[in-house]
Amino acid sequence: MGEWTRKGWISGLKSLGCDTLDSLRNALPRLRVKLASDPSYFVAVYNHTFTLARTEGQRSLALDTAIAYWELLIPFGLSGGALNRISSSSSSPHLDSIYGNNHCSDADVDMDEKESGDDGNGWGKKHTEWWFEFLREKGSKGVSKDTWNMLAEFIRTIDAKFEEHDATAAWPSTIDDFVDWVKAKKFEEHDATAAWPSTIDDFVDWVKAKKLRA
Repeated sequence: MGEWTRKGWISGLKSLGCDTLDSLRNALPRLRVKLASDPSYFVAVYNHTFTLARTEGQRSLALDTAIAYWELLIPFGLSGGALNRISSSSSSPHLDSIYGNNHCSDADVDMDEKESGDDGNGWGKKHTEWWFEFLREKGSKGVSKDTWNMLAEFIRTIDAKFEEHDATAAWPSTIDDFVDWVKAKKFEEHDATAAWPSTIDDFVDWVKAKKLRA
């Protein structure tokens, strides 16, 4: 695990204007809101988490450790808006959209609110669960820094059905493989060669044409 240096800790408290336990206690709710709602701040904390959580001397983050932190960070960022989808027309990396925006709010963050994407527009709880399932099925033992960092960008740009994913863009191969896995495992599970009545096969085709692409 990483560590906080004394110098860094003192510098951070000074930047927050905290010189007592009470002032630090009062600052925490504001930081909680900022982390959940400010994309640039969230990404800075998210990316630093990789360094903090990684075992000293290792280049990658152990899968179980990565999943444990994702289980904390992804729902938090989705519920407050920091990981909300930023575009309906692009799913390729564009980091300026994350580092150049500031949507910090003083409103309370309700962690019980449904995650972004559950309405069908972007990444949601089911996608997070699929991501974990994919990595475990793949037998991944570690998560690279590139995959860790770019996942936040992927979450903020991809559509719910991964139809806008650009496989020629500069995504880590693990993310490209995940998209292919989801399309094969989750969006194409109906076996049209099985002995289904033609009406059911026709219904599946109709749903794919009319509903899933609506």
